Amino acid sequence: MTPEADPARARESTPLTLPPELLEAVRRIAGTEHLLVAMDFDGTISPLVDHAGDARPLPRSAAAFAELAVLPRTTTALISGRALDSLRAVASPPEETLLIGSHGAEAWLGPGSAPLTLEPEQRELLAEVRSILEGIVELAPGTLLEDKPAGVVLHTRLAADDVAEDAVSAARAALKERKGLYLKNGKRVLETSVVHASKGEGVDFLRQASGATAVIFAGDDTTDEDAFGRLTPGDVGVKVGLDFTQAQFRVEAPVHVAELLEALLRERRKTVEVPS
Repeated sequence: MTPEADPARARESTPLTLPPELLEAVRRIAGTEHLLVAMDFDGTISPLVDHAGDARPLPRSAAAFAELAVLPRTTTALISGRALDSLRAVASPPEETLLIGSHGAEAWLGPGSAPLTLEPEQRELLAEVRSILEGIVELAPGTLLEDKPAGVVLHTRLAADDVAEDAVSAARAALKERKGLYLKNGKRVLETSVVHASKGEGVDFLRQASGATAVIFAGDDTTDEDAFGRLTPGDVGVKVGLDFTQAQFRVEAPVHVAELLEALLRERRKTVEVPS
C-alpha cells in the first residue's frame, strides 16, 4: 500500500476521535506476545466506490498498516471478498502481509503458496452459474458480473433499488437448489462460490498460521460477521458503519480505521521496543 500523502503530517494534525473504550482495548491487545492485525479492504481500509477497480487505501491507513507489517512479533493480513489478483492490484499490500481472498477460498502466505484449484465438476457448475447470472444481468440495467477463481459475483450498486432487489431475488431463486453452490449476500452484491469458505475460516487459518496470541479485525460488510464470530476473548473486533454487528466496537467510516491503525501502531511500538 503506497501512501499518497505525508502520513506523519496527517497524524500530527488530526486529533483522535476513537471512543475511549476502543482506545483502551487497543492498548491492551498491543501488549500481546504475537499480534495478528487482520483487516477487510473495501469499506474498511478503502472507502467504498462504485467501480471496484477504482478502490484505493486511504493514505493514513496505508502508512500505518505498512509500519505495523515490519514490527517484530506482528503479522498483518488482509481478508477480502476480492479475488487475490484484484486485492493485490488495488491494495498494493506490504510484502510481509498475508492475504485471504474470495471470502476465504484463496490464501497466500508467501512465495510457494499453492493457488486455488477446482475439481472438474466445480468448474462445470461455475460455468452454469455464470450463464444463469448473465441472463439476469441482461434484463437488469445497472447490474454486472465479476468473475472470481471460485465464483461469480452479481453487483447491483449501480442499479436502481427495485432493479437490484429483483435481480438478487431472481438469482437466488434460480440458484438456491444447486448442490455444491454457496450464496452470500453483501453490500449490493450477491456472492456465489463453488467452494465453501468464509472470512471466519480465514481468521482461524491466519491465527494458526501466524501463531498469533491475539487478533484485531475490522470490517464493514455482512460477510465480515463470520470473522467477528470467530474472535475469542482477548481479541478485538471493530465494525465499520452502522449496520447490525456482533463486534465489540464500532467506528463510523474508513477514516476512523486510519485512526485505529495509527493508535495500534503507537501502542505496539511500545511493546516491541521500537522507537517512534
